[in-house]
Amino acid sequence: MGSMEFTQGRVIVARLRHGADLLEEIVALADRLAFYDQAGKSYGEFALDRPLEITALAGNLSLRDGARTAHVHLTLAEHGGRAFGGHAAAGCVVFAAELLVVELRGASLERAHDETTGLPLWRGL
Repeated sequence: MGSMEFTQGRVIVARLRHGADLLEEIVALADRLAFYDQAGKSYGEFALDRPLEITALAGNLSLRDGARTAHVHLTLAEHGGRAFGGHAAAGCVVFAAELLVVELRGASLERAHDETTGLPLWRGL
């Protein structure tokens, strides 16, 4: 296990634009998700092409190949309560969403390929 210590910086509250791309909106909600296949070391996307309620959204912003990237997990529910979960993929469309973002001050968090998992994980931890 590796760890780093940070201090809390700004706390930002935002309302995302209706019709915007979720990941683009977080970096500058939702009908596409992805699930990581641990054995195959690849993401598989699946589409949910209907209105869904965001019941949970958690993630982080960090650097990958020098560019800011959002790593977002979503839990979505349909009218009857059935839930779906996974990673947000490009193309998740926002109907209405509000976010609270906490800035961490300290070393830069950068992602790099991890040979064991095949994932872009935080470097130096």
